[in-house]
Amino acid sequence: MDYEKLAARCVIAGIQGPTPTPEELDLVRRGIAGVILFKRNVIEPGQVAELSRTLKAAAPGPLLIAIDQEGGRVQRLRPPHWTELPSARRLGELDAAGGAAGMNGTAIAEKVGLLIAEELSACGIDQDYAPVLDVDTNPDNPVIGDRSFGRDPARVARLGTALGKGLEAGRVASCGKHFPGHGDTSQDSHLTLPRLAHDRERLWQVELVPFVAAARAGLASVMTAHIRFEAFDRLPATLSAEAMKLLRKDVEFKGACISDDLEMKAIADTYGVADGAELAIAAGADAVLVCHTLKLQHDSVESIARGADAGPLSRDRLREAAARVEKLLQFARPATAVDPASAAARCGTKEHRDFVAKLTTPPAVASQRDPTEWRRA
Repeated sequence: MDYEKLAARCVIAGIQGPTPTPEELDLVRRGIAGVILFKRNVIEPGQVAELSRTLKAAAPGPLLIAIDQEGGRVQRLRPPHWTELPSARRLGELDAAGGAAGMNGTAIAEKVGLLIAEELSACGIDQDYAPVLDVDTNPDNPVIGDRSFGRDPARVARLGTALGKGLEAGRVASCGKHFPGHGDTSQDSHLTLPRLAHDRERLWQVELVPFVAAARAGLASVMTAHIRFEAFDRLPATLSAEAMKLLRKDVEFKGACISDDLEMKAIADTYGVADGAELAIAAGADAVLVCHTLKLQHDSVESIARGADAGPLSRDRLREAAARVEKLLQFARPATAVDPASAAARCGTKEHRDFVAKLTTPPAVASQRDPTEWRRA
């Protein structure tokens, strides 16, 4: 059994610039599942499409190009080349007000998802790390806030699944985040390991409601939270077999489960990135994000492979994880399907801008930071 090949299928990596280096292409040739793009990788649509095509052409099999394009503060692709997207909170406000542009809130969220998918697919991007399914229950939360659709779990569930369905109608995989729920934290897992003491009853009433809806809707994937839920484990959810049991057995989610970035301090400072990769797969995650450091990306592949070869990582667990990733890779476009010459004409179109103009108001704080861009190139 080629454990290194299976292990590589469980890693999604970031690269450093707008074109890949020879060393980064070597990592892609190793057979990793995907590449996540950040602002540091983006100039304009044709360049992003060419980057996607180059990466895909180097891969020995399907390669998933992913990005965080939520709307509001967190969107890697911005004007003037791409459409400025409303925040999830704005979509929640429109829903509460009865809708806009002749549509109810659910229809708006689905159309926004389709709009995002059209611009991502034009650039060769196959997966969006959206929707945010966290419930905005803590006004002091430093990392979620207006990235959430609101304080009502039912509204977050309905609008989140609608946006996810819109993405997937446009052949872009959705990824609901951050399981089991990041909305009530007062700390940022990019910087430390947040802890929540909520019992299971509270989780079922609030945090888990949107993830149950995502499971029932059959959305493609979810992302874990680097948060310690003290009621059921001492480990952060990303590394917790109990959290993964909750996802698979109780929430009954059937899609792929992807970790948040293992280079965030909540994991890296306590468990280490490479060891964290093995621990996450062992716990029940199917793929891990390693977003910044080439050596740690290779080390993570080797740690997972070594764990399966010599223990303690279950070989069946690794095979299961790789199989779920392969199913997710049905969204991966081949290099031949990416056309850099036509990308610009399909992004930031008048139709898209006119639709969004009916939904948005000028932001109160235009310079509000993107909380996920914690390490900028």
